[in-house]
Amino acid sequence: MNRSELKAQIMRKRSYLCTGLDTDLQKLPDDISRDMRGLLQFNRDIIAYTSPYSVAYKVNTAFYEQYGAKGWEAMEQTLDLIPGDTLAIADAKRGDIGNTSSMYARAFFDAMSFDAITVAPYMGEDSLRPFLEFKDKWIICLALTSNPGSKDFQYGEYEGKKLYERVIETVCRWGSEENLMFVVGATRAEQLLDIRGIIPEHFLLVPGVGAQGGSLQEVSESGLNRDGGLLVNASRSILYRSSGPDYAQAARDEAHRMQQEMELYVNALLA
Repeated sequence: MNRSELKAQIMRKRSYLCTGLDTDLQKLPDDISRDMRGLLQFNRDIIAYTSPYSVAYKVNTAFYEQYGAKGWEAMEQTLDLIPGDTLAIADAKRGDIGNTSSMYARAFFDAMSFDAITVAPYMGEDSLRPFLEFKDKWIICLALTSNPGSKDFQYGEYEGKKLYERVIETVCRWGSEENLMFVVGATRAEQLLDIRGIIPEHFLLVPGVGAQGGSLQEVSESGLNRDGGLLVNASRSILYRSSGPDYAQAARDEAHRMQQEMELYVNALLA
C-alpha cells in the first residue's frame, strides 16, 4: 500500500485507527476455545466487526511466534483475513546485519505480504536498507516508545540532542515520507509537537491510546498533518472490551467510538 492509498483510506473512513491484533489465548471470551482454532475465530470476528472503522491492523508477531509452526500458520491465516485495502503491519521489531535483514524482509513482505514492518534502528543503515528496497512497503522505525524503560536510552544526550531525535534525523536520510514511518508512544504526547518539527510529513504509528492511558485528543492535536499522518493503535481496549458472547459487538462499539472522535479532528484538519 502506498501513501496515496493510505491517505485515501483515512479520508474515506474519517479514521486513523490501527487495531492491534495482540491476541492472547488466556484473554479470549469464555465460549471460545483457547487454541489456534479459537484464536482465528476471535481474529476473524474482530476484523469483520472493526474493519469499517480501521485503516490498519497491527499483528504483534510475538503473540503468534510463541506457538511455533502452528502460530506462524495462524498469523498467515490472520493476515489473509485483513481486507486488501487496509494496511497490514507486522509488529516484529526486526533489524540485523544486512543479509539477515534481507531474509526478514523477504519473509514478511514476500512470503506473508505484509504492507509494513516495525524495525529497530540500533544496528544502523545496512540493517534497515533491505526493507526499504521493496516497492510500496513501509518500515516503521522505533523512535520514542511508551514503555517505562524508554528513559534508559532514548532520552540520553547524543551530540547535543536527545537520542530519539538523532535517530529520527538520521533514519530520515535513508528513506522518505513514502516508505518510512516512526513509532512515537501516545504517553509521550508532549514530545509530538517537537517531533513534528523534525518530520512534519512522515506518518507516525502511535501506540498507547486506550489501555495505556494515552490521550487521543492530545495525540491528534499535536500529530495530525495534511495527509492525516497518524496511525493510532489500540489493542486491548478494543479486543477485550467484553469477555462475553457480545465481544465482537463490544469491539465494534469501541472502534466506532474512537473513529467518531477521530472524525472530528479530520474534519477540523480539512476545514
